[in-house]
Amino acid sequence: MDTSTSKAFAAGPRVKQGSSRQTSSEAAVGELAEAIEQPDIGLVIIFVSSHFDLDQLATALKTRFGEATVIGCTTAGEIGPSGYLDDSISGVSIHKDDLAFQVALIDVLPTFNVRAGQIFAHKLKEDLRRQVPDLAPENTFSLMLIDGLCGCEEVVCRAFYDGLGGIALIGGSAGDRGEFNKTWLLYDGRFVSNAALLLVATTPFVFDVFKTQHFVSTDARMVVTQAVPDKRVVTEINGCPAAEEYALAVGVQLDLLNSMVFAAHPVVVRIGNADFVRSIQKMNPDGSLTFYCAIDEGIVFRVAKGVNMQDNLSQTLDAVARRIGEPSLILGCNCILRDLEAKQKGFRDEVGTLLAKNHVTGFSTYGEQYGGMHINQTFTGIAIGQGRRR
Repeated sequence: MDTSTSKAFAAGPRVKQGSSRQTSSEAAVGELAEAIEQPDIGLVIIFVSSHFDLDQLATALKTRFGEATVIGCTTAGEIGPSGYLDDSISGVSIHKDDLAFQVALIDVLPTFNVRAGQIFAHKLKEDLRRQVPDLAPENTFSLMLIDGLCGCEEVVCRAFYDGLGGIALIGGSAGDRGEFNKTWLLYDGRFVSNAALLLVATTPFVFDVFKTQHFVSTDARMVVTQAVPDKRVVTEINGCPAAEEYALAVGVQLDLLNSMVFAAHPVVVRIGNADFVRSIQKMNPDGSLTFYCAIDEGIVFRVAKGVNMQDNLSQTLDAVARRIGEPSLILGCNCILRDLEAKQKGFRDEVGTLLAKNHVTGFSTYGEQYGGMHINQTFTGIAIGQGRRR
């Protein structure tokens, strides 16, 4: 059993966090509900392992939370009040007076229309404006959840961000315990695939939208000279076979390239003054490389080197606290590769403790979104503080 609630903040938003490791859907929802139930819930966000019977889980959530809006997704690992979790359900409830929001689902992602996506996001924003007339980018944020195997996060994220007109956006791609078979979103009492969900929200409390990654770019550069963008495959780098050139750049023998090497040596794309991580999924038999993110010919990659993940995350969360005070809640989207690295290097418990200390509810993802970008090996978050906005 693993349930707990968030620390009570007298002046802050009324949020309650909880989790459960019960194995049956009904028991897990029951235990989670005991932790996060409160009067006048407006929104419940849940992150859940795909090993549950999802139909039973959706029914149990609908029964337990009644009129409250319940959204969420399946994961590659959950984050709850005790930190990192596996094969569990974690969630948060927020009082209806502490968060005004609009949320909707757009499906049929294989035939996604960019203009329709922009209109979809713009309509959500304008629907929220009718509730909150002073709505503006300074007091509004958005959360995107998307099928982690759709392969079109980039175009959807960009369309949503453009339609929102400057409103901050973070998000994560749903997972399925690292099986890469099928991922699901929860909306309107059912779990669905091939879909994206967008929440647009405003709160009277201070908040901060942020990202961090523990990689920095080096001077080593590579140019994609041949690619198959719709499959996220790079066939040539610098005019040479992609895997061969990548191995040379990172100083590893070609036959030793594996998931561990790719996780330790991602590449970054520089946009403005910021670096955005592009992670390699696998080397293919023909010497090409498949990426977790969109790529195209002409893109300049910089080889990245890692820094200490724990220090980087701690410094980032300390900076968030300096900007808004101690957070009452952080909604966090954490790349599965960060979780795997923490496991492999033996500091997962320490990172989990740090996340718990900062009141993170979230999940390990198959990709992260920030602004109009789809990225990898990154932690993106929305932190809501205790003080009210001026």
